[in-house]
Amino acid sequence: MTEQVSSHPLERMTIVGDLEVASFVPWIRRHAAKLGLSHTISHTSSMRIELEVAGPEELIDMMEMGCSLGPIDVWVERIDRMAISGERT
Repeated sequence: MTEQVSSHPLERMTIVGDLEVASFVPWIRRHAAKLGLSHTISHTSSMRIELEVAGPEELIDMMEMGCSLGPIDVWVERIDRMAISGERT
C-alpha cells in the first residue's frame, strides 16, 4: 500500500486595519489550528499583520472570513491574499 501525500496551496495573507496585536495574533493562531491550516506569522504591528497559510483553498477562504470578523477589539479594513509559488505538504 502506498501513502499519498497531498500538497496544498501556500498563500501570503496581509491583514490591514486597526489591529490589537496582543489579542489578535493568538486569536489567528487558534483559528488556523482549528481549521487545520499550517501557518507562519512573519510581521506584526498595530496596523498590519502578515502571515503565510497552507491548506485546502476552502479552508484558507474560511480563515480570511474569520480574520475579517475577528475579535471585538480589532478593526480589519482589508485582507490581501497572494499565492506563493510552491506548495506545502
